[in-house]
Amino acid sequence: MGIYKIIILVFLMVFNADARPISYSGGTTIMYKSDTFNDSIYLHYSPTYKYSIGLERAKNKFYKNTENYFRFTYLVNRKNTDISQRNLYFQSGVLVDDTDGFFYGMHGDWETRRWFSGFGYKDTKNTFGQDYTDQYIQLGVAPYVGDYGDLHTWIMIKTKKNSLTNTQSTYPELKFFKGSTLVKFGYSDKTEWDLHLMYRF
Repeated sequence: MGIYKIIILVFLMVFNADARPISYSGGTTIMYKSDTFNDSIYLHYSPTYKYSIGLERAKNKFYKNTENYFRFTYLVNRKNTDISQRNLYFQSGVLVDDTDGFFYGMHGDWETRRWFSGFGYKDTKNTFGQDYTDQYIQLGVAPYVGDYGDLHTWIMIKTKKNSLTNTQSTYPELKFFKGSTLVKFGYSDKTEWDLHLMYRF
C-alpha cells in the first residue's frame, strides 16, 4: 500500500472515531511506524493502565532483514494537574528467536491543551555486533484548543539522531488525533518520511 493510500485510510479512520486515545486497562493498540531506519507494525495489550505487553515485527532498512520482538512497556510516572499531564515510560524488547538481540530505553511527554513537549531514548543491542542508540526531542503547539471529541491538531518540530547511521535531522511534524486514532508525520531531506499511525480498540 502506498504512502498516500495509507494517509487517506487513516484520515477516514480519524473522522469516524469516538474517544480520545488513552491507555486503559484491557485495551489493545495497533501501531504502524515508518522512518529512515525501520518499517514496523506493533500490537500490544494493556492488562492495566501501568504496563503493556506485545509483539512487534520490524523490517530493518539498514540491515535489510526482518526482526520480531517481544515488547514490554511500563508507566514509570504519571502526573495530572488541572491543566496538564506528564508521562514517563520505560520501554524494552527482546528478539523472539535470539535473546542476544534486545533494546531498552525511556520516553516521555508533558502537555497542556495548547503546548506539547516530548523526548525518547532507545539503546539497541543487535546480533550483528553493532550497538546503536536512537534519540529524539520534540516541541509542539496546538493552533486551536478543541473540545472533547473534536479533531485535535498539533504543529511540531522534532530533532532525531541515530548513532549507527550517524544522521541527525530537525524537521516539522504534524500530529492529529480524534477518538481512538492518532496520526503523526514529518519529512526531512536527510531522513525522508517519519510516519506514526495508532489505533486503540
